Amino acid sequence: MKKYFEATYDKLPLAGVIEEAGNAQGYETGSWGTFRPVFHEEICIHCMFCWVYCPDTAIQVEDGKVVGIDYVHCKGCEICSVECPTKPEKAITMEKK
Repeated sequence: MKKYFEATYDKLPLAGVIEEAGNAQGYETGSWGTFRPVFHEEICIHCMFCWVYCPDTAIQVEDGKVVGIDYVHCKGCEICSVECPTKPEKAITMEKK
């Protein structure tokens, strides 16, 4: 698998689209964002909403329960925190990097 930063600009696909399916693991995108999610296991009800909505599959799950965040691939988009239904406190909060 050729990484795009090794290709010249004229060889990149239109709009920088990743054309090969299933190659997201080859890209470390965790440094892109300015925020990072913090998982609070004691608050989590394991509804899996964060896992369903995460566009980067950065929610780590074991035996049907959320166990953490993959910071290598998480871009800090905050979707996991927004979709978390726990109240008044969230099981996933955001902090500035």
